[in-house]
Amino acid sequence: MIDRKQRIALACAGLAFFSVNTVAEVQTATLEKATLNIDTDTNDFTISALHDSGFQVTYLTDDNGTPYANLPSMALPEPALTDVTNKKANDVELVETATTLILKLNNIAAHVDKATHAISYSINGKIVAKEQGGLSISSNGVSLSFALDENEKLYGGGQRVLGMDRRGNTMPLYNKAHYGYTTSSNQMYFGLSAVMSSKHYSVLFDNTASGQLDIGSSTPDELLFSAQGGRASYIMVLGESLADTVQSTVAVTGKQPLPPRWLLGNFASRFGYKSQDEVISVVDAFNTQDIPVDAVVLDLYWFGKDIQGHMGNLNWDSETFPEPEKMISELRNQDVKTVLITEPFILTTSKQWESAVANNALAQNDNGTPYTFDFYFGNTGLVDVFNEAGQDWFWQYYEKLAAQGVAGWWGDLGEPEVHPDDIQHTWSNAGLGNKTVSGAEVHNGYGHQWAKTVYKNLTELQPDTRPFVLMRSGFLGSQRYGMVPWTGDVSRSWGGLKPQVELALQMSVFGMAYTHSDLGGFAGGEIFDAELYTRWLQFGTFSPVFRPHAQDNIAPEPIFHADPVKSIARKFIQLRYDMLPYNYSLAFENALYGTPLMRPLAMKYGESDWFENTESYLWGDALLVSPVTSPNQVAWSTALPEGVWFDFFSDTRYQGEQTVDYPLTQDNFPVWVKAGSLMPMTKGLSRTEQFDTRKIEMHYWHDNSVNSSSYTYYEDDGKNPASVEKGLYTKLHVRSSVDENAALTLTLDSEGSYIGMPKQRNITYVIHGLRDKPQSVSIDGNSVPVTWDDKGKTLSLAFSCDYQQSVEVLIM
Repeated sequence: MIDRKQRIALACAGLAFFSVNTVAEVQTATLEKATLNIDTDTNDFTISALHDSGFQVTYLTDDNGTPYANLPSMALPEPALTDVTNKKANDVELVETATTLILKLNNIAAHVDKATHAISYSINGKIVAKEQGGLSISSNGVSLSFALDENEKLYGGGQRVLGMDRRGNTMPLYNKAHYGYTTSSNQMYFGLSAVMSSKHYSVLFDNTASGQLDIGSSTPDELLFSAQGGRASYIMVLGESLADTVQSTVAVTGKQPLPPRWLLGNFASRFGYKSQDEVISVVDAFNTQDIPVDAVVLDLYWFGKDIQGHMGNLNWDSETFPEPEKMISELRNQDVKTVLITEPFILTTSKQWESAVANNALAQNDNGTPYTFDFYFGNTGLVDVFNEAGQDWFWQYYEKLAAQGVAGWWGDLGEPEVHPDDIQHTWSNAGLGNKTVSGAEVHNGYGHQWAKTVYKNLTELQPDTRPFVLMRSGFLGSQRYGMVPWTGDVSRSWGGLKPQVELALQMSVFGMAYTHSDLGGFAGGEIFDAELYTRWLQFGTFSPVFRPHAQDNIAPEPIFHADPVKSIARKFIQLRYDMLPYNYSLAFENALYGTPLMRPLAMKYGESDWFENTESYLWGDALLVSPVTSPNQVAWSTALPEGVWFDFFSDTRYQGEQTVDYPLTQDNFPVWVKAGSLMPMTKGLSRTEQFDTRKIEMHYWHDNSVNSSSYTYYEDDGKNPASVEKGLYTKLHVRSSVDENAALTLTLDSEGSYIGMPKQRNITYVIHGLRDKPQSVSIDGNSVPVTWDDKGKTLSLAFSCDYQQSVEVLIM
């Protein structure tokens, strides 16, 4: 073992050719706590151990040996560096052989070839990833090259419509709007400079510049990132399975804070509500038509009567919204939240233009004057969200609106939609002195920085509130600023619906777990397609956010449609509210462990069979959802994984490991429950605020093939931002077991507490899958009355229990 403070000379042991950078032998190396500093005759670089499952590699000199000024990391949370420097000597180990330096962290390791400084990575002693050209800094920019195995499959690139296995594709690394996309898109609103391999590693290129990602397209055995300058750094994360790799990747880049519970409700949203009276009347219609709703979203008409000419006003249009505070208060009294759109473009015709210029809030030309350009909405400047002056100026308007009662924030056009390469940003606290950075260098980080500004200021302004930040674009790690992304201006067509599972899953595995679509489709559509609308809303019931949104030539809200569309929508929106305890537990799992809400089947079942599947997904562990994405279907063909599955709506039993044809009607939807699943539900909510933690229905789907199962239900007050950090929540552990006599036992235990937690709960078990009424049912050895539904073959029994009381139910 090499002493951690000792500089060591290392001999050359041969040469190798790499496709990007020049081979250079390691000359000296120093290990200081968790960072290995390596000097070669050209590139000097560091390898730092991150979290428990990853490494960060950063180049300090270019391919000519000249010092290189790196931009700050965006992919990593700010505590990451502290995590590295605080690691103790026994957290990492450096081992030297004749040819290699090996930096070990737990069961993973980075192996540096002394002769070439190429790095390979292992888990449990097995090499799973290798640099091919590694990092390179040249006059052409920054690049990163890795070798690919012949049979390797990869997720990556973020929002694209290319199929789940992205291998064989070249794609721009440049966030850009794709209006009205359908079944193919190689460049969209929220790209990610990252891949995740079927070999259980992920590579994150920590570079925000305009560039390209080539996943074995130009050269079949090479993964190649390239960028127009920017940061020369990447992150390697290693896992023991796909699920482990997903969780570890999110752990490294930062977990999503627990959102407010109302995020899981129904949103009234369109492009857009044109007056205060219209907003109130829409919410009134939801109330009178008995359709739950939790928030109303105001698009750009809140600050101007027309689409063009008003962006950047950042204040209410007093003619159409004469009493906004009264409107917001009236909605709040009905437990309906108000969400407003903002954009980072300040038109030269807007009311705030002179203020923005006077306060140095805008990105600049080379000569230090505001950079202006024309785009669809008018002649404009762009808020410099990297600059403290720009951040402070922009934030004052959010602060005023928050004081008026606005509860949620929608950031649109944040790619930014138009962002000249030569526009100059002043990145405060980046260690650059007076040097500016170009739009090309930070383009993909703009939305991320905007979200960071909004989120951090909100947490200081409203320390007792969980921010809601809806944004169209960002970067790796944006989830840690509470970002809720959506998939942009999708075509209002069956072609627009088809790729939504792929888009959400590709984002979710990298941490953007609340990625969702404009339900019903946004762009185009001259004639209302009732079936398309209905199927999209049914899919939305099992999505992270339920938000119908569209151009208003066709109403996106169900209240404006006739039966049977309205009645079907009402049924599924009510189901969404009935599922609130289960869905909120999924949010808790995400905040605690980084586990997505929507999950690829490959995270749970055989990866060789399911890695590329885009037709279905898991909603949590219990539910398999297969959205209907074609019209006029009488049956929907779906491949089921191993095990026994029940139709969520009829309890029809299906044997897994086969493709089944699900019989379709207009008001059912292909959703299966895995046998042995436990699922908490509630009844009759019209607002998420009405959720009563004292009353829980715990559903269980029984099959004798499942000997045992378990489930953890998470609960808190739905509001406290410190619930996860301070452990202010409770967990109900429910376990099932079946003995040799086919007797079913359900046990309930709890742990943890929070302020306001009920001292007693009324729990109703609903058992599905039984063939006959049981002969006896007892709770803690005492016989109890039950309700048996002979038609549905379900058993219901109710009981009360105190906090942390253990309860055992025996069904024979």
